[in-house]
Amino acid sequence: MATSFEEARVTVPAVLDSKGERKLTMLTAYDCTMAKLADRAGVDMLLVGDSLAMVVQGNDNTLGVTMDEMIYHTRMVARGADRALVVGDMPFLSYQVSPTDAVANAGRMIKEGSAACVKLEGGVNMAETVARLVGVDIPVMGHIGLTPQSIHRMGGHKVQGRKGGGAPGARERLMRDAMALQDAGAFAIVIEGVPAELGTAITDAVDIPTIGIGAGPDTDGQVLVCNDVLGLENRFVPKFVKRYAELGKVAEEAIVSYVDEVRGEVFPGPEHCFSAPRPVGNRKERAIG
Repeated sequence: MATSFEEARVTVPAVLDSKGERKLTMLTAYDCTMAKLADRAGVDMLLVGDSLAMVVQGNDNTLGVTMDEMIYHTRMVARGADRALVVGDMPFLSYQVSPTDAVANAGRMIKEGSAACVKLEGGVNMAETVARLVGVDIPVMGHIGLTPQSIHRMGGHKVQGRKGGGAPGARERLMRDAMALQDAGAFAIVIEGVPAELGTAITDAVDIPTIGIGAGPDTDGQVLVCNDVLGLENRFVPKFVKRYAELGKVAEEAIVSYVDEVRGEVFPGPEHCFSAPRPVGNRKERAIG
C-alpha cells in the first residue's frame, strides 16, 4: 500500500490528485538550509523562484537573474528536499524566445538543477511552449495574473483582473490563459495578484490545481516567499503576506549582542578557547615515568 501524501515524496501526479481533496502548500526556498527547514515542516512544494533576484540579490525586479544562477540555487534546494516537490522557476528570456530554447533550458533545470518540474509565466501566449515541454516529459507549472517578468507592460506590481479597472477584458483574458495552460498539459497554475472572486472562478473552471498568492482563500493551495513568512524582508511587504515570525528582528538583536561582546572583550570567553596540549616528552621519559 502506498504511503500517505504527508509521508511520501510529493510527485507531480500526487499534486494533480490533490484537486478537491486537500489544500497544497508551497514556499520559496533559495538554499539548502531553508529547504531543509521547510521540508521538515511538511511543505508540499519548494519553489526556487526567480524572486531570488530581489530577495537574495537585492535587485528591484526579477528580470536580471540568469539561467546559471537559477540552476545553482535550484541544485542547493534539491539537496535539502527529502519530501517536497522541487519546482525550478524559468527566468526571463530562458523560454520566451522559442519553444526550442525553452526545451533546452528547462532540460538544464531538470538535469543540472535536479528540479522535478519547471514554472513559467504566461497563458495563451505560452501554450505552445508548455505543450512542447510536456511533450518531452518536462512537467510544467503555469503562472498567470500578476506576472513579475511582465512588470514593464503592467506598469509595476499591480493587481490584475479588477472589475472596472486595468486593461479592458483582463478578466476574460486570465480565464482564457488558465484554460490554455490546462489544455497544453500544465499540471498546476500559480495565480498571483487577482481579486479573490476571480481566483475562485479560475479555480472552479479548471481541472488542475491552482496555487494562489494574493488570489484569495479558494484556490487549491497557497504559496508565499519564505523571507516574508519568517519576517526577514522589510523593503516591501505586499497586502497578501502574513508574517508568521519576526526573525529579522531576532537576528539583528543577536548580531548586536555579538558586536557588543567582542568590543567589550566578553567573547570569546574561556569556554570558547582551546587549551594547549600537555607535553608528552620522548619515549624514554615516558617509560621511566
